[in-house]
Amino acid sequence: MRPGTSKALLAIALTGMSGAALANDNGDHERKRCGIPAATVATIQAQLARVATMNNGGLFSPSRMWSAVVDRQGVLCSVIRLGDAWPGSRAIAIAKANTANGFSNDALALSTANLYGPTQPGGPLYGLNNSNPFNPDFLPQGSGIGAIPGGVITFGGGVPLYASGKVIGGLGLSGDTACADHAIAYRMRRLANLGLDRIPAGVAPDGTDNIIYANGTAPTGFQHPRCGGTDVTP
Repeated sequence: MRPGTSKALLAIALTGMSGAALANDNGDHERKRCGIPAATVATIQAQLARVATMNNGGLFSPSRMWSAVVDRQGVLCSVIRLGDAWPGSRAIAIAKANTANGFSNDALALSTANLYGPTQPGGPLYGLNNSNPFNPDFLPQGSGIGAIPGGVITFGGGVPLYASGKVIGGLGLSGDTACADHAIAYRMRRLANLGLDRIPAGVAPDGTDNIIYANGTAPTGFQHPRCGGTDVTP
């Protein structure tokens, strides 16, 4: 080996390691491109500040929220925070987006609020919460974009996103009661004014995927319990 060759090879090796580290700063997971147009994602997320000032029920006014968007493959496209939202709600928002996307199709839309009743003990979907665990590699703030974090949450706050009758992803909100989270997600999807709420069918009496409150009884069917005296139906 000629003098200086080993140093040159070492420099090349170090350069390659640096490039690999930059390419995999979400752990050992390959980054993927979001399947939803960036302008659509931005328009959805831009609604959070607007909806946060509305009467959404819950504990906080204006709302303090994490908002996440995933595409049809479960790739995390965007996570934003408004106000001093609970740090633990970040992962929940992502998992809600993943759940709404993962359990909706071109025949039926299911919000995460719709999944509360069926996943209770004795329900036909009991155990669903354990089916797609959240990847803990993406718990830290700033991680997960371009990856598939997974996660299943079966209480209010997640809604599927549609285009031309097909699911293109999911929107998840977390930072307050489950009922307030649902109200905000539902309103953000509608106010984006992109037709993302044009669902094929839903389990609510009006044919939507809106929350169905169980009034004074244990939730049955696709019902969700009330969260407090200030709950709203968006």
